[in-house]
Amino acid sequence: MAHRGSLFLLDSYFFDGDSRFMAISATQIRRGMVIVFEGQPCKVVEFRHHTPGNLRAMVQTKLRNIRTGSSFEHRFRSADTVDRASLEQHEMEYLYSDGSHHHFMNTENYEQTALSEDELGDATQWLSPGLKIQAEFYEGAPIGVELPPSMELTVTRTEPTLKGATVSNVNKPATLENGVTIQVPPFVNEGDRIRVDPSEGRYMERVK
Repeated sequence: MAHRGSLFLLDSYFFDGDSRFMAISATQIRRGMVIVFEGQPCKVVEFRHHTPGNLRAMVQTKLRNIRTGSSFEHRFRSADTVDRASLEQHEMEYLYSDGSHHHFMNTENYEQTALSEDELGDATQWLSPGLKIQAEFYEGAPIGVELPPSMELTVTRTEPTLKGATVSNVNKPATLENGVTIQVPPFVNEGDRIRVDPSEGRYMERVK
């Protein structure tokens, strides 16, 4: 472990003595990561490494301030270090919606948390009572959720199966019990139970 001023280098990470932050190289920035920029927690929406001609390599990012919701772009030098926020992760169970917020219960301590549609993003459409998700917290406040890797849902509406349909045929739209419409193989029928990847809205398989 090397000491650099008030920072400690351990396995390529810097620790600045504050357990809420972990300083990393700008080249380690990834989409979805939460960093502290000018004292504000910001989620990395986009990033790309950029080397213009003979100039030094840079990391171009689009950041969203978690507290204000505003987005902006910033370019880091590859030699820069940034503070990665330390997040807590808790399992939350979806309870109900009151029209403006969606209410969840922490399965560990039974505390309830309300999240808006802006905070949930695309995850909102997949919510159903009893659904368990992973929620990320920063300084006690929820900043994002992660859906389960797969969900089993019933097809409520789709075109009838065409005679001679095979896996290789063109997919067709199907509406699921939660109202979400995805593309499914032609052999899937109304009433079928299927497994989907909610993060991508992708059909995985038919449940037997």
